[in-house]
Amino acid sequence: MRTRVLTGITTTGTPHLGNYAGAIRPAVQASKDPNVDAFYFMADYHALIKADDADRVAASRMKITATWLAAGLDPNTATIYRQSDIPEVPELMWLLTCVTAKGLLNRAHAYKAAVDRNVEQQEDPDAGVTAGLYMYPVLMAADILAFNANKVPVGRDQIQHIEMARDIAQRFNHVYGSDFFVLPEVHIEEQVATLPGLDGRKMSKSYDNMIPLFDGGSKAMREQIMKIVTDSRAPGEPKDTTDSALFTIFEAFASPAESTAFADALHGGLGWGEAKQVLFERIEAQVAPMREHYESLMSRPDDMEDILLAGAAKARAIAVPLLERLREAVGLRTFRNTAQSIAEPAAAAAPVSKAKPPRFASFREDDGSFRFRLFGADGEELLLSASFADPKAAGKLRQTLSTLGGAHAVIESQGDHVALRVHGEVVANGASHPDEVSRAAFVLRLRTALDALAAAQD
Repeated sequence: MRTRVLTGITTTGTPHLGNYAGAIRPAVQASKDPNVDAFYFMADYHALIKADDADRVAASRMKITATWLAAGLDPNTATIYRQSDIPEVPELMWLLTCVTAKGLLNRAHAYKAAVDRNVEQQEDPDAGVTAGLYMYPVLMAADILAFNANKVPVGRDQIQHIEMARDIAQRFNHVYGSDFFVLPEVHIEEQVATLPGLDGRKMSKSYDNMIPLFDGGSKAMREQIMKIVTDSRAPGEPKDTTDSALFTIFEAFASPAESTAFADALHGGLGWGEAKQVLFERIEAQVAPMREHYESLMSRPDDMEDILLAGAAKARAIAVPLLERLREAVGLRTFRNTAQSIAEPAAAAAPVSKAKPPRFASFREDDGSFRFRLFGADGEELLLSASFADPKAAGKLRQTLSTLGGAHAVIESQGDHVALRVHGEVVANGASHPDEVSRAAFVLRLRTALDALAAAQD
C-alpha cells in the first residue's frame, strides 16, 4: 500500500532560489518514489489569511503552479490541485470546527504571537486578529484529513499544526464512534537545505534578501547574485568558506566534487567578483531549462487550468465519498428510505446488498423515436442518448457503450455539459454541470461507469 504524502504551497508570493532548494526540489524528487501517493495543492484559501491583494494572490497561484510543473512535478503521477477547487475542504472544516475546543486554538503559536505583540504594545489582545488566522489550524486539518494523508512534510514551525490535526481527528473519531480519519504523521526533512540570502540571513521575502528563481530571467538572477555580501578580502587573499553565504549557495547546486574544487579556488585566493560569476554560471546551468519550461507554461494558462482541474477531479474522487460518510455520521442524512427506520427503530438492519452495476434504461419518445439513459451504480443519470428512429440503432449503440471502457471514451465539454462521441458523432450527453470542477469530477464518474460495464462483459 502506498503512503499518501500531502504538501500545501501558500500562494502569496513568487518562488525564489531558497524555495526551490529547500522545498520544491526535494518534494518533486520525493514524488517520484513509486511507494508514495503524492498530493500537492495550491493553498489559496490560506493565502487569504495573509494577503488582501487579489491581483497578487491571482498572480501567485499561476506562478507557483508553473514553477512546480517546470521543476519536474508530473501531474500524471502526483495529484496537483487548487485548494479552492475542492468544496469538500471548507465543508469538512466546519464539521471539524464543531468538535474542536476553543482552548486548543487559543494555544496555536501564530495566534499567541499576535496576542503577545498586541499586549506588548498595550493594544487590545485581539486587535487585528481575524477569525481566519484563529481558525487556520482547523482549515489545515481539513486539508489533510479530507484525503486521509499519512504523512505531511513541514518545517519545524508547523509541527504544532500537525499535532492539532491529530487531536481534532481523534476527537471526531471518538464523538462519532468510528475511525473516519487516519492520524497524520509529521515528516521533517532534516537534510533539506536552508539557503542564506544576500545578507547571510535565511533567504526570505520578509528580509528582502532573495535571489529570484525565474522572475526577471537570467539577468535579474545575476544582478542579485552580484549583491551577495562578502568580506573585504582582496583577490589573491585566501577566503574563508566556513560562514560564506556565497559558498553555501554554491553547495546547494553543485556536486561534492564541484564544491571541493570551488572551495580550493577560494582558499587559493579567487576574487569574490569572479567567484560570484562562477556561482551564477553553476546555478544558471540548472535553472535555465526549467525557466524555459516555466515561461512556456505561463504563456499557456489554459493548459495549467486543465492540469489543475484534472487534479481536482482526482482529489475529489477521494474527498466526496468521505464527506458522504461524515454527513451520514453527524446526522446530515437524506430523507429517502428513512420512513421505515423511523417507524421501527428496533428492527434489525437489513443486510447490505452488493452494489448494483451501471445500467441502461430504454424508452420511447412521444414522437416515436427511441432513446436510452445510462445510470451509475448509485442511480445517478450519467448519459442521455441521441434520438433514433430505429430501435436496432439504439440497441447497437448500447452494445458499443457496454464494451467501450472509460479509457477509450471520447468525452468533451460542450458549454455547461459533456458530450460522448463515437466515430466522431455526438451520441449522448451528460447532465448540466456549470462548475468546471464538478464537471471534471462527473467525467471521472462516467469513465468509471463505462469501465464497470466493460468489465461485466468479460
